[in-house]
Amino acid sequence: MLRGSMHWDRNGQFSPYGDILMRLFPIISALFICAAMYFFIFERDKLINLGRVNEGNAATAAFEEKPALPEPTGEATEAPDGAIGVVAMRSSAKTLNNAVIVRGQTEADRQVELRAETSGQVVSDPLKKGTFINTGQILCELDPGTRNATLKEAEARLVSARLRIPEAEAQVPEAEARVAEAQARVVEAKAKLAEAEINLNAAIRLYEDGYASEARVAQTTAQMEGVRAQIVSAEAGLKAALSGMESVAAGIESAKVGVKSALAAKAVAEKEIERLKIKAPFEGLLESDTAEMGSLLQPGGLCATIIRLDPIILVGFIPETAVEKVKIGAMAGARLASGKEVMGKVIFLSRSADSKTRTFRVEIEVPNSDLAIRDGQTAEIAISSEGALAHLLPQSALTLSDSGKIGVRIVTEDGLAEFVAVTVLRDSVDGIWLAGLPKHVDIIVIGQEFVTDGVRVAASYQDVTQ
Repeated sequence: MLRGSMHWDRNGQFSPYGDILMRLFPIISALFICAAMYFFIFERDKLINLGRVNEGNAATAAFEEKPALPEPTGEATEAPDGAIGVVAMRSSAKTLNNAVIVRGQTEADRQVELRAETSGQVVSDPLKKGTFINTGQILCELDPGTRNATLKEAEARLVSARLRIPEAEAQVPEAEARVAEAQARVVEAKAKLAEAEINLNAAIRLYEDGYASEARVAQTTAQMEGVRAQIVSAEAGLKAALSGMESVAAGIESAKVGVKSALAAKAVAEKEIERLKIKAPFEGLLESDTAEMGSLLQPGGLCATIIRLDPIILVGFIPETAVEKVKIGAMAGARLASGKEVMGKVIFLSRSADSKTRTFRVEIEVPNSDLAIRDGQTAEIAISSEGALAHLLPQSALTLSDSGKIGVRIVTEDGLAEFVAVTVLRDSVDGIWLAGLPKHVDIIVIGQEFVTDGVRVAASYQDVTQ
């Protein structure tokens, strides 16, 4: 029994190492099985990719002297030095002409409804809608009635009023002469009064000294009183002369007022006759027939509607998030609902937002010499703004970070993978324009989903034409 539990060597001698090996064998087998299961379960993709790379390299070596780069399969491969094989492209940023896109419609440059300013019966032939109208062309003409007679009466009143001015002015010299004569009488009377006062003083002194009688004093006093009466009469005459002068001046002013009144009446009559002809204020197209002959137009009655379509105006509404990108004078393009494409420039940008939509009105002027663009057509408008540096990449190059940010993975100078967040500027048939990257960068386009930041990569590059 003891012999059966011990291990013997080939010479039939007892060996203690054999028993130890027999005890370690199950432990080594278990470790080997665990390692195999780990690689088979957790490192399965690397094993498969490594097998594919080895098979591709072996097949290529049979036909070429140098090994070729693996064809992109959408899966990462592992290089011999432990780097993950990816496909990248070298991209250089280009200036992208950015644009603000809005939807709008066309509007006539000018539109007006011509209405009557006076009453009267239409005596002109009607014009059909769609007719091209020149500036100053008569659209509706009204019956003058008695307006010509009223004008002649106003002209006659003007002539009469103008004749009264010379008549009134002719009285001025006579009135001035009367005033001068009255002023001379006043001066003469005042001189006599001074002389009479002297004589009276002398007579009183002589009387007091006994050299003159009392009768002389009384006579001198009477003379002075008579002179005073002459002064009062002369002053009254002067006042009457001055009043006559004022009356002559008032007559002249009245004649001038009469002239002004007659001129006003004549202007009213002429304006009333001028209103009988309703003319086009600018050239354009008739949007409606003119008033029919024989119809009665009252003040405010519609004669015709005119629109001007050259140039045509494109009207859109810009959201407040993009209003700072639009400048007056910026170029703009538009595609109409009919498919026609036009170009113009911004001539107006509202400073006040719409209270309901919080958008700003923008107007673009577009030439329309052939009048092919109509009022009210829908248009998709693109307004140019300042350009930005961007990279044109395939959409498949985009990926998401762990935090959910959109971006791409690039190859750093050290050969490591790195995630960079980007901003999508525009989508096109050639790819997608992205901002937020350096001017020159190597971007992983195949295998970016199999690497993370800091992982060493072995990049093969493909040619890309932007």
